[in-house]
Amino acid sequence: MKVARLALLVLLVVLAACGGTSHKYNYKKEFDPRQHEYVIGAGDSLAINVWQNADLSTGALVRPDGTITMPLVGDIKVAGRTPSQVRDEITKRISQYVKAEAAIVTVAVSAVASYRFTVTGNVNNPGSFQSQFYVSVADALAMAGGPTRFADTDNIEVVRQGGDGKMRRIPVSYDDIQTRKRPEANLILVAGDTVYVP
Repeated sequence: MKVARLALLVLLVVLAACGGTSHKYNYKKEFDPRQHEYVIGAGDSLAINVWQNADLSTGALVRPDGTITMPLVGDIKVAGRTPSQVRDEITKRISQYVKAEAAIVTVAVSAVASYRFTVTGNVNNPGSFQSQFYVSVADALAMAGGPTRFADTDNIEVVRQGGDGKMRRIPVSYDDIQTRKRPEANLILVAGDTVYVP
């Protein structure tokens, strides 16, 4: 009888280990950059057009200090702001030099260089990556050559800086993503995220 119980206990432990870890995390509360206006970062290129004023229209590369320089306007801090916010500030500054009705400004991100993230731990090619498009956890792991055979893919963490400046660890089960058990766990990475594979 004791042997049967022991065998049953061992079987249950093995089945639990094979079943993987399904995190009860609420992924829907996480920030999805696809649902918001793009936030400009250092290295991005902007196309600024002032209607019927070619002298003020310009292309601008966001410098490492987060600023750009425009004719007449001078330096403008743009990193951490959206194109709409930058457009409003440029419009305000330009209206000192041109009539308000002629100060129609558009700001577009012409090239993205600030969307960077890191994949570290038990992956084949760990490192820092950059993309022109938003990347999910599964995409990031693929870019890093996939998990190694030693990886604990049930306990991956996305390390993300919160709005309060503190680092948070978001648990992700890659197995849940692959099996489509919890597709919402396949978070879209935010610039600066680190995907850690133990």
